[in-house]
Amino acid sequence: MDFDWTEEQRDFRATVKAFLDDNLPPDWEELAHGPGSEVQTTFSKQFCGALAQAGLLVPHWPVRWGGRDADPWASFILAEEMWAAGEPRGGQYMNVNWIGPTLMRFGSEEQQSRYIPPMAQGQTLWCQGFSEPEAGSDLASLRTRAEQHGDTYRINGQKIWTSYAGHADTCFLLARTSQGKGGISIFLLPMDTPGITVRQIPSIIGEGDIHEVFFDDVEVPATAMLGEEGQAWTIVREALSLERVGIPRFALASRMLHRAVAHLKRDNRFGHSAMDQAARAHAACEAARLGSYNIIDQRCHGQIPGPEASAARFGTVNAERLVAEFVVEHVPEALAGGDAMLQAHHQRAIVAGIASGAAEIQLNLIATELLELPREPR
Repeated sequence: MDFDWTEEQRDFRATVKAFLDDNLPPDWEELAHGPGSEVQTTFSKQFCGALAQAGLLVPHWPVRWGGRDADPWASFILAEEMWAAGEPRGGQYMNVNWIGPTLMRFGSEEQQSRYIPPMAQGQTLWCQGFSEPEAGSDLASLRTRAEQHGDTYRINGQKIWTSYAGHADTCFLLARTSQGKGGISIFLLPMDTPGITVRQIPSIIGEGDIHEVFFDDVEVPATAMLGEEGQAWTIVREALSLERVGIPRFALASRMLHRAVAHLKRDNRFGHSAMDQAARAHAACEAARLGSYNIIDQRCHGQIPGPEASAARFGTVNAERLVAEFVVEHVPEALAGGDAMLQAHHQRAIVAGIASGAAEIQLNLIATELLELPREPR
């Protein structure tokens, strides 16, 4: 693996940084405090529209769908700089990273022509309807049902911890169409469909970020199904591998670590204990970065990432946690209004081991699929 940047890649990173400098407002760091809020959702739609006009929203997508056929490195460089800045794309990062590419691979022509162009223009927001009260990381236990009635499906059930649902246009929904692990299907569901109720869940991680969603006799045409009935596992496994490494949260963690150290140096408080802890957090950020780069390198060589994606994902979780712990121990005043971005990062770090698959589940995948250790007897 050669991680030296080409001149083209360095120029692209410089272009992205210049765009951020020119387009983030002076109060961005306060705005970044609530990634699911109405204020940031409105801003993110404007920002993503500007990104699209500049040719920077989906450079790795095919030309047919508004991209320029750039390799996976372009997407990851873009994501690194966006996350280092506090992710001004808001929830639209999901469109770019995995929802759009998943529809390109598995969607019908009608689904592709309906949903992909608004994503490429930065004008639509999606949410993912995966977790349920009794089915978090164990999606095989989900209970939301979709029963077929002629050429329609009737959906009943509940989703929880659904990010961005309060402002989303469409839901990438998992529902059970028959019994067993193979009885789960995916529906592309407009959020204004009658029978959908969204309730915000109060949380400390930001205004409007998570919700519970109820489906009461929600009728959708059979054409809303993505792929074939019972194909959800095949589609979701591929989509999650894109999501888990497509979110370089280590970039923000690394920047916040340097900011916290700067606070300590300014106040002459950067002693040996802080130095040692900062070094460990910095090493974790670098390990997360290199682990993610390994996955991108695999994609560039046409390989489908396996359990290594879980290892990279857990590396990022570990980096975020160590940086958050460093701030709590050495710069606690930042979390009481002293630094908006450090506070925002801390809030995001709280859920780092939950979003995109619980950290414990990632460790199980690493143990069984990467290290080939035996499963615990049940």
